[in-house]
Amino acid sequence: MSGAAKTVKQLSDEKTNTEEMSGIGKMNKSLAKIIRNSSLAILGLTLTGCGTMDRMATVGSPPPLSVIDSPTAQPGYRPVRLPMPEPVSYVYQPNSLWRSGARAFFEDQRADQVGDILTVTIEIDDKAEVENATNRSRTGNEALGIDQIAGFDTALISLLPGSPALGDLIDLNSNTNTTGSGAVDREEEIETSIAAVVVQVLPNGNLVIEGRQEIRVNFEVREIIVAGIVRPEDISADNIISSEKIAEARISYGGRGQITDVQQPRYGQQFLDIILPF
Repeated sequence: MSGAAKTVKQLSDEKTNTEEMSGIGKMNKSLAKIIRNSSLAILGLTLTGCGTMDRMATVGSPPPLSVIDSPTAQPGYRPVRLPMPEPVSYVYQPNSLWRSGARAFFEDQRADQVGDILTVTIEIDDKAEVENATNRSRTGNEALGIDQIAGFDTALISLLPGSPALGDLIDLNSNTNTTGSGAVDREEEIETSIAAVVVQVLPNGNLVIEGRQEIRVNFEVREIIVAGIVRPEDISADNIISSEKIAEARISYGGRGQITDVQQPRYGQQFLDIILPF
């Protein structure tokens, strides 16, 4: 009877071991499948993102030139929409060269209405040197003692370890010393030109302008943005205005791309710089 029971137990243990081995085998197969699929997905993304397949297809051949095609047929094309002036109807008298409503015989070519274009010359030569030093020192000493407490001083001494003297019960000392220094040595020089568009004419006749220029070299885009308010009188005869004559000027000169990404800290580091208190 015991042998039969032992045999049944052995069979049960063997069945359990077989099920466990089968479960582990299935788990290993599933894990291997996940790893294989993940590896293929990463490899596919790498080949696609880096353009490796396109580069491999042109091995031994010069880079092909782009096909001449209509810009409107390119992916992502969108028509340009800019502010435009209100339509004005002109009346011409028969056998006359004069146009009704004109302020002069020859039309002024300087920008004066919405949609006109003018050239902005940006000349920035800025230099600043600032040095600052701070030194702070503070020392504090506090002492507290009790000679008698209405006869309870003996009982209090027995409760405190080491049998201390109540006259020297508390003695605090603090010392703080802080030294800081900083220096700024900045020099910026920008000299360029950019075309801007009149986007608004204010009631007093001043013009609100805005211009943007993007230049891509390899994998880096350099971007120039200028915006502000100008007086028509400050625009020269050749339709040019200097950036120093732009009120509320907003001038941005920067870039985006691989070089800019390398020069910037990673997002995690920027996040830690914000939340860490020290």
